[in-house]
Amino acid sequence: MWDHARLAHLLTFTPLARHFACPCSSIASSPPPRRYRIGKKIGSGSFGDIYLGINIISGEEVAIKLESIKAKHPQLEYEAKVYKTLAGGVGVPFVRWYGQECDYNAMVIDLLGPSLEDLFNFCNRKFSLKTVLLLADQMISRIEYIHSRNFIHRDIKPDNFLMGIGKRGNQVNVIDFGLAKKYRDPKTHLHIPYRENKNLTGTARYTSINTHLGVEQSRRDDLESLGYVLMYFLRGSLPWQGLKAATKKQKYDRIMEKKMTTPTELLCRGFPSEMAIYLNCCRSLRFDDKPDYSYLRKLFRDLFVREGFQYDYIFDWSIQQRTADEAQKISELKSSAATGAPQQQPVQQLPRRKVLAQGEEDEAGLRDTTRGAAGSYQQAQQGSSSRVRREGQGQPQQWY
Repeated sequence: MWDHARLAHLLTFTPLARHFACPCSSIASSPPPRRYRIGKKIGSGSFGDIYLGINIISGEEVAIKLESIKAKHPQLEYEAKVYKTLAGGVGVPFVRWYGQECDYNAMVIDLLGPSLEDLFNFCNRKFSLKTVLLLADQMISRIEYIHSRNFIHRDIKPDNFLMGIGKRGNQVNVIDFGLAKKYRDPKTHLHIPYRENKNLTGTARYTSINTHLGVEQSRRDDLESLGYVLMYFLRGSLPWQGLKAATKKQKYDRIMEKKMTTPTELLCRGFPSEMAIYLNCCRSLRFDDKPDYSYLRKLFRDLFVREGFQYDYIFDWSIQQRTADEAQKISELKSSAATGAPQQQPVQQLPRRKVLAQGEEDEAGLRDTTRGAAGSYQQAQQGSSSRVRREGQGQPQQWY
């Protein structure tokens, strides 16, 4: 783990660190001096730590991702360049600045809300069909956009989809492009060649069968991974979770075997046939096939209409939060009436992101990708927003 005290010293007292002045940056022009103030850590992962940041000119909150320049496999600059290529797409956070300061590579990016994994836990690890279909519609579109910009994501999982904040609270955003790869030439659209004997890249729980088999990934694999994510949401877990093995390789082999021997009809039993149709469609694609994204969206949209759902963007967590707030308000009213004490405002119980130690792996993952590269809104809430702007209260001590 990094020495946080040393980091604070560098960012506070090193003249260069008082601003993001980096004339060589290929990501964005240098902001004015002392534009960002760095605050508390809100996320951590194998590739770096994420901090809450404040634009001291506008008061806007951002996320600042830091990576040691001594990292064994630095990837932040590459990730920032991928974000630049994808800039302007709906649901893709904007990188305000990237550069090197002191002993760190730094990326300033939009601050977003909770991940779908956070919200899944908040909803007792089950999503309703309506919520899954609302999410699927947006998630297919995010993947389609990434593919249209000549990249595949290669790590589709709930942790890498974050809800927005404020007016964009119902928007699904995709993050963490450290493993993204170009699958075709941007000018000629010539597809990369088919290869085998590739190492597993991504998170084993959600990777496609072909990825387990060592086949080079392409567009079909992102969509197959999404299918497993959707079934994870509906079922609460996947059949290949919790498998024990002596080594990591043996564990991945057991996951692959279970995944290959579980028919889609069995995986999707008890749920609408569209779920199995989606997975079978993804698995049937050839290596360089262009998926029919419109067909996949229509598959789920038709199901949504047939079930009589409304496109009101009321997700499971919206209902659960409202119910919890109402219950707390009733409890406080009763308490106030009994004691004569003044009524207190209800406190929202927002989900908190699980923060892993640097290098820690999740249950079935190849690696611990940074949890919320774009930042976690609810963790930031504890030291930000109105409090961070009140003079003398909760002020971050470091400058960027």
